[in-house]
Amino acid sequence: MDGVLPLDQPHTSRIYDYFLGGKDNYEADRVAAEEILKAWPDIRTAAKVNRQFMQRSTRFLAEAGIRQFLDIGTGIPTEPNLHQIAQEVAPDSRVVYVDNDPLVLAHARAFMTGEASGATAYIDGDVTDPDSILRAPELAQVLDLSKPVGLSMIALLHFVETDVNRIMSQFLDVLAPGSYLVICTITADFAPEQVAAAQDVYRVRKLPAQVRTHDEVTSWFAGLDLVAPGVVPPHRWQLAETTEISPAFDAKISCYCGVARKP
Repeated sequence: MDGVLPLDQPHTSRIYDYFLGGKDNYEADRVAAEEILKAWPDIRTAAKVNRQFMQRSTRFLAEAGIRQFLDIGTGIPTEPNLHQIAQEVAPDSRVVYVDNDPLVLAHARAFMTGEASGATAYIDGDVTDPDSILRAPELAQVLDLSKPVGLSMIALLHFVETDVNRIMSQFLDVLAPGSYLVICTITADFAPEQVAAAQDVYRVRKLPAQVRTHDEVTSWFAGLDLVAPGVVPPHRWQLAETTEISPAFDAKISCYCGVARKP
């Protein structure tokens, strides 16, 4: 992407930053975010739960032996970041971040430096064009695709209105056996009116927004081995069995997540 995005046009990563309490956003982002909050008052909580899932799933992959990570839809850095979680477990972990917002990439280069024994790189790319990401020289310099990779797409695919199954196939076809796919995305299964209203705000602001059902999200893991407990709301993934969660909380979060291994 050339140049800088216009500041009078909101961007999904900067809106997400606002939901998380960050300061790296502009007036257009804040106005759009407040409109979304009116439609979905709990979306701030949903954003935080997404980040918590990222931390748990990254730690799970690192403890399972994954030492390479491709994080698409990075978002503005909010500590701890993916490389910090992975390198806490294994300092030699190597991470490539991908985003299509120049502000995100500027922050990533400034703050996401990682451990000296590991490596980090940053690609200006879009998930809808997998080939451009996979051919990027920055990726080849850091990741060895002949070895397992943890492919992370968290809080991203609800901003993709094209065929996600095609995107998944293009990425997974080149990843080595033993690689993992990690996803978290918005659904309207639990609170259809609330989520539809928020989706309308995104679209009025000329931002892509597409929610999916449980069956649709599950289809993205076709041919992979889902890690228990499967496709579930992110606050229900790999928590202690004694943790009590109200079904009403599912409606507040309105997301599905999943982690799966390529056999």
